[in-house]
Amino acid sequence: MKLAELVIRYRFWCDADRIGPDMLGTHWRLYFKSTMRALCCQKFMAFGDGAEFRPGAYAEACSKIMIGRNVVIRPGSFLFADPTEGGGGIVIEDDVLIGPGVHFYTNNHEFSDVTTPIIHQGYPKPSSEDSINVKRGAWIGAGSILLPGVTVGENAVVGAGSIVTRDVPAFSVAVGNPARVLKQIKNS
Repeated sequence: MKLAELVIRYRFWCDADRIGPDMLGTHWRLYFKSTMRALCCQKFMAFGDGAEFRPGAYAEACSKIMIGRNVVIRPGSFLFADPTEGGGGIVIEDDVLIGPGVHFYTNNHEFSDVTTPIIHQGYPKPSSEDSINVKRGAWIGAGSILLPGVTVGENAVVGAGSIVTRDVPAFSVAVGNPARVLKQIKNS
C-alpha cells in the first residue's frame, strides 16, 4: 500500500458521516472518553452530556442522529439513519437505556418487482415519516430492532429481542415479533 492510498483512506475515515469498527482511523477514539466525546460531538447532530458511544457500535448518517443526555449506545448496536435528503433520522431523548445489539433502521430496500433481484431495485422514496423517535426515559432491551417510522413513548419498555414495527405508547411494555403491548406501567 502506498502512502497516498493511506492518506486517502484516512481522510475518508475522518470525513465519512459514520462511526463504526470498519472506520479504523476514527474507531479507536471510542476507547477513551475524551476522544469519544469529541468524535461524537463532531459527527452527530447532537450528543448530550453524559452520553456514550461504545466501541463496537455503528452509526450511519450521523448528521441525522440526535443522542440525548445520559444515553449509552452499547457494543453491537446499529443506528442507520437514511443518508438521502428528506430521509428519516433518529432521535434518542435523554435518559434512555439501550441494551447491546439494538438496531435502528430508518429505510429499507425496494422489493416490489419480482423479476428484478432486490439488490438492483434500490430504495423507496425517502420520507421524514420514516424517522425513529425514542422518548425520554424509555428502555430498549438487548437485541431489539426498531423499524422505520416508529416512536417509543416516554418511559416505555421494549423487551429484549423484540421487533418494533409500530409505535409503543408511553408507560407501556411491548414485547415480541412484532412487538405488542403487554401491559401498562402504573405507579405502585
